[in-house]
Amino acid sequence: MEHETTDSRNNARLAILELANMISVPMSLNAVVRLNVADAIWQGGANTPLSASQILARIAPSGAGDPETLQRVLRVLSSYGVFAEHLNDADSSERKYSLTETGKTLATDSQGLSYAPYVLQHYQDALMRAWPLMHEMIVDSTSMPFVKANGEEAYCYYGKKPEMNELMLKAMSGISVPFMKAILHGYNGFDGVKRLVDVGGSTGDCLRMILQKYPSIVEGINFDLPEVVAKAPSIPGVTHVGGDMFKSIPGGDAIFMKWILTTWTDERCKLIMETCFKALPVGGKLIACEPVLPEKTDDSQRTRALLEGDIFVMTIYGGKHRTEQQFKQLGLSAGFPNFKPFYVDYFYTVLEFQK
Repeated sequence: MEHETTDSRNNARLAILELANMISVPMSLNAVVRLNVADAIWQGGANTPLSASQILARIAPSGAGDPETLQRVLRVLSSYGVFAEHLNDADSSERKYSLTETGKTLATDSQGLSYAPYVLQHYQDALMRAWPLMHEMIVDSTSMPFVKANGEEAYCYYGKKPEMNELMLKAMSGISVPFMKAILHGYNGFDGVKRLVDVGGSTGDCLRMILQKYPSIVEGINFDLPEVVAKAPSIPGVTHVGGDMFKSIPGGDAIFMKWILTTWTDERCKLIMETCFKALPVGGKLIACEPVLPEKTDDSQRTRALLEGDIFVMTIYGGKHRTEQQFKQLGLSAGFPNFKPFYVDYFYTVLEFQK
């Protein structure tokens, strides 16, 4: 064995200590999101560097709180690029913090949206209870961590918890709008479509954006669970339809879905895609937006984000992220002879399955 003072051994020990303490990072992120720190700094775009005491005065105006505790949390998140640290050399104790580009995703925009709800929904009690049971899933494939911790599958559990459903809707809206802007800028697959069905479309926000860009679409069908579409607002050109995607889907020239397949097993995905196939005419297409894993593993931020997301959907939903080839094979098994990926976003990929 190498001498413990060599660079390689020192780096190895450092790496495993970082991994062992990694829980500090998401828990710190959860804390600053719960406290609305990003909005306290952002202040409508000012983004003025503030000390921990100044931030506390905005989030806890009663005067309670510990600036040192907050500063320690801000420092660790600064090391991960969420905040920028501004240090006065003359006074090393006076550290100030502003938002980086990453941090700005947590600030509420003019539409009332941000990535903050997406962060929060990961750390709800029901989800946190599942994580310590992940090892059991490795040795027993029938053991579902979320089910074992909470007694039923995640979607069923959410359906009985209005506050969890509400947070999920906010989370999906917060990440959907920026992604849809990227799609509508870099993908033209909606050209020529007359009737578009959005499976799992929630309140219809994505359909609204698509129809604004493509007025040639005569009708948009927002398809989701009956209890979801019952709360959807009226949108010109959009019809809200409730149902079960595993049983039947309204017909259209094209079917659009995002982040649906990744939360289900291969068997359930095949069933969803077969239902889509039946609802499409010859030449019609399923446009699915999903994370796509690279074939080779590396330590890039993109690969890590995709692999981390894979473990999340595995633990909470029993789903999986897939490679391009795996998606192609899924499409073929459901009857789609043609497949084409479009990489318009660093995390999500547009996948076209044509009948």
